Amino acid sequence: MEPDNIKRMLEAALSDCQAEVSGDGRHFQALIISPEFEGKGLIQRHRMVNAILKAHFDTEVLHALSMRTLTPAENAGAQ
Repeated sequence: MEPDNIKRMLEAALSDCQAEVSGDGRHFQALIISPEFEGKGLIQRHRMVNAILKAHFDTEVLHALSMRTLTPAENAGAQ
């Protein structure tokens, strides 16, 4: 799997999502920014992302994803 494939899946599933994904084909790192994360805790956010990519985890096409999930306001404050 290519990082761009994951980026496209996330951006299609989460409204106003901006995703940056890198990785080696099985292990990936992602920065995911979406207003859909507003009011949700870290575990809820990660569960949302895992649900989007579930089929790829289940078939082991995607082995590991390290993610940072932010709202647009959190991202603006982090810069």
